[in-house]
Amino acid sequence: MSSASAISSLLSSASTTGTSGIDISNILAAVAGAQTPGINVTSAVSAAVTAAQAPEQVWQNDQTTLSSQMSDLQSIQSATSSLQTDMQNLNSLSGPLSSRTVTSSNVTAVTATAAEGTTLGNHQVAVSNLATTASWYSGEQSNATAALPSGSFTITTASGTSTTINTGSNGDVTLNDVVADINSQNLGITASVITDANGARLSLVSRNSGSAANFTVTSGSSSIGFTQAVVGNNASLTVDGVPVSSATNTVTGAIAGVTLNLLSTNSTGTPVDLSVASNTTQISTAVNQFVTDYNSAVTLLNQQYSFSTSSGTEGDLASDPTIASLQQALGSIATYTTSSASGISSLNDLGISMNTDGTLAVDSTTLGSALSNNPTGVQNFLQGTALNGFANTANNELSSFTDPSDGAFTVDLSSMSAQNTDLTTEINNFQTNYIAPLQTSLTADYTKAEEALQSLPTQLAQIQAELGNSPSSSNG
Repeated sequence: MSSASAISSLLSSASTTGTSGIDISNILAAVAGAQTPGINVTSAVSAAVTAAQAPEQVWQNDQTTLSSQMSDLQSIQSATSSLQTDMQNLNSLSGPLSSRTVTSSNVTAVTATAAEGTTLGNHQVAVSNLATTASWYSGEQSNATAALPSGSFTITTASGTSTTINTGSNGDVTLNDVVADINSQNLGITASVITDANGARLSLVSRNSGSAANFTVTSGSSSIGFTQAVVGNNASLTVDGVPVSSATNTVTGAIAGVTLNLLSTNSTGTPVDLSVASNTTQISTAVNQFVTDYNSAVTLLNQQYSFSTSSGTEGDLASDPTIASLQQALGSIATYTTSSASGISSLNDLGISMNTDGTLAVDSTTLGSALSNNPTGVQNFLQGTALNGFANTANNELSSFTDPSDGAFTVDLSSMSAQNTDLTTEINNFQTNYIAPLQTSLTADYTKAEEALQSLPTQLAQIQAELGNSPSSSNG
């Protein structure tokens, strides 16, 4: 197309009547701008492409909404998973409800610990004597490296095994040598040298307490001599009136699940009272954690249904059926009740009440009283008779949302992700199949028009000449 034809095409909308009366200069000024004739091709193409991208902007807005929905849903999913963990914790046989504490009426005589799940109850312990560790010592020598007289001594264990140690020129020359010799033979005895103001002595101590670890030392031809310091004996005690003997002062098996730590004998003759009870601190912490996580989930849900005056809308998930279902499920959890003869049949009996916004509040005094005075009732409510109580019911309610394979959150997020992928494909196809060709075509068209406008002054002079207009006559 010639420059004249291009200009003719651009001016095709103008009237062709009275051609000799048209002022081509004015038309040029109107088309190209009074100061700088021409077209900004980049700006013109950009404006046209932007207008053509209107559908794409809608899809991008949809993606922004989907991204916000997915982020909000993932936050709610996380809060719900934390709440479900709390329920599983409260329903576990090794959880806080099974934790035990043991109190002693005389902590200077007997203390104790109890394993999880130990039967609650009270016991009496009377300690007649503590378990002792056998020990012997030798007569003094000037120092640990002084030469010992020739001779021997024999160590005999409670089982009757005897070991002879030779000293002096026929054996261990010094006390240090004796120590090394005995400790290398795995006799169940620890040898060492005790040094004080009087000199050095050989010390022999059983590695275990009790009568089975007792031993004796007899001097043969040795002149160093030995004295027994302590006889190895078992601890003697009664537990709830039953006599018990223990090789150590740490006694297990006398009370199922309880470990006794014997510290001294009952000098007053009064048995020590032990009370095995639920660990109220751990249970209270677990219950309060449940309330905290429940409130976090409810708060996130409330935000979705909160009307914004600035945007004139609710949250991005206000119409999502998963959110509506979760709200109902949380309400069902909070209002759970069961028939119980133990005096605890609802969360309210634990001091847990509902606020006007659906969150929960804990009365620590009521909760503490229930845990201290009715621990069995608390456990029966939370765990039921066969792990079928409140905690298990709540866990099952939440599983329909959190199940990683087909839970409501998984399905909802998967659907949103698929929608986002489809929109991305739509945008990419639109860009490839429509916007890119359009941009190429418009760039070519506007470039031709620009080239025509740039040659217009020359064409104008030719047209003026053809019309019989001279520069002077056109100005006259």
